Amino acid sequence: MKLNKQLSGIAGEYYVAAELSRRGYLAAITLRNSDGVDILVSNLDGDKLISIQVKSTQNKRKWILSKKTETEYSEKKYFVFVNIPADINMPPEYIIVHSKVLANHIYIGHRTWLSEPGRNGKKRNDSNVRQFDPRYFKPEELLTWDDLIKVIEN
Repeated sequence: MKLNKQLSGIAGEYYVAAELSRRGYLAAITLRNSDGVDILVSNLDGDKLISIQVKSTQNKRKWILSKKTETEYSEKKYFVFVNIPADINMPPEYIIVHSKVLANHIYIGHRTWLSEPGRNGKKRNDSNVRQFDPRYFKPEELLTWDDLIKVIEN
């Protein structure tokens, strides 16, 4: 089943919030127009907090980002990329990345892409569009839910 972009985004946020809640954490989804933070996560005591930006897609392992991903990072911010399968009986896939690791990869990757010739050997034009593709990350740069929980607790 193909969801429209808005429903896909909402579903991704609720999937991530559910995963955190079932692990014993408070996961508060922010208002739709909150820029840069989709979910605030806390332990039950409220003394440990991280923020999460959720990006959702369907049936592909590439996500479109903007140029601001290169500069909007913090020690307590993480991205969770959600791939929602077409088969409604299959669970979503989650890819978790620290915002600083993501920013560095996006910055370097985009500049590398710009430096390479485009179609017919022509110089590529710059734009505000960026792309996350987990194939270009080292396995240790991609976090598991257990890794994220350890971050919340430390």
